[in-house]
Amino acid sequence: MSASQTAAHEWLYTGLEIFPAMLKAIAAARQSIRLETYIYTDGELGRQFLQALLAAQQRGVRVRVLVDAFGSWLLPDDYFAPVVAAGGEARFFNPIRFWRYGVRDHRKLLVCDERVSFVGGFNFADEYAGDGVTRGWCDIGVRLEESVATQLAASFDELFALADFRRKPLLRLRAFKARRRNVAPGGGKLLLSQPGRGASPIQNALSHDLALAGDVRIVTAYFLPTRRVRRELMRAARRGGRVRLILAGRSDVLLSQLAARVYYRRLMRAGVEIFEYEPQILHAKLLVVDGVAYAGSANLDVRSLNLNYELMLRLEDETVVAGARAVFDRLLVHCRRIEPVGWRKSQTFWQRWQQRWAHFLVARVDPWIALRQFRGVKG
Repeated sequence: MSASQTAAHEWLYTGLEIFPAMLKAIAAARQSIRLETYIYTDGELGRQFLQALLAAQQRGVRVRVLVDAFGSWLLPDDYFAPVVAAGGEARFFNPIRFWRYGVRDHRKLLVCDERVSFVGGFNFADEYAGDGVTRGWCDIGVRLEESVATQLAASFDELFALADFRRKPLLRLRAFKARRRNVAPGGGKLLLSQPGRGASPIQNALSHDLALAGDVRIVTAYFLPTRRVRRELMRAARRGGRVRLILAGRSDVLLSQLAARVYYRRLMRAGVEIFEYEPQILHAKLLVVDGVAYAGSANLDVRSLNLNYELMLRLEDETVVAGARAVFDRLLVHCRRIEPVGWRKSQTFWQRWQQRWAHFLVARVDPWIALRQFRGVKG
């Protein structure tokens, strides 16, 4: 399947398109490379990128790598030592401590020369390297060539500087009590989110776009939306809009999948159409609301909207949004529609009990732990 593109944007459908395009950009870089991800593993793909980063540093490019310590916990501490020895820099975000493991950098980002950038749901692990149908997880990315790369680079630099997550008590208190930086509704292409008070910029922008939406298409690997987002999705369907969700038929996080299914019946009663992607594990994040498309690292769940460090791009270009719709339609071909009557009949007491407990753990316990840890971050 070919990528949908304009001169400045290119939708990348699955690892077969995402990773070769990223490696090509790294090879072409002449000044700087910033790479940030949640999961990085020592597999064939990881080693391929390690060699590409090393080659870039050896030819004089400034290379910096930021990986999340929890998501990449299997990665040796000295994995990027060859790049560091050549003059590059590599850091693990929020080194693992029992009292703060819940505060995570879930962003995925590559910026080359502050000119070419990639965002999406992709992690650097072998399971992502496939077509998403016959092999490999299903994911989506977007390549951009425009000024947003400068903003993405600046956001990387800020998080890179805070990677060890050491803060004095007063600064920790201010960081949590301060409301998160936001953008005007409908304005701003880059949406950044972090733990804190109030609705995140991602949630505020999405709520603004959903308010009068007539056509909503959402692809998300983990579906556990806030009450506000659930209400807006149901309102859009009840007033005659078409709301379609592509969720995981196969998931790497069973608790998340079970928790999501708690909402199926009430959403379908409101007129929301639910589909489950079946060929491979779904890891994609894509939202299309009328003439706006969102792409980036955030899932439509409580953790992404309120707890993690995340980034999303809000794109309004007509051709780009048309490309996002085309990606959605390609995924839809491989989905099974969940029918309300059939779903209700198929659910046993044991399944409903599992779903309720999974929802309690994911929607209540996990956020409570993460927010307590964020308040009390220690060096």
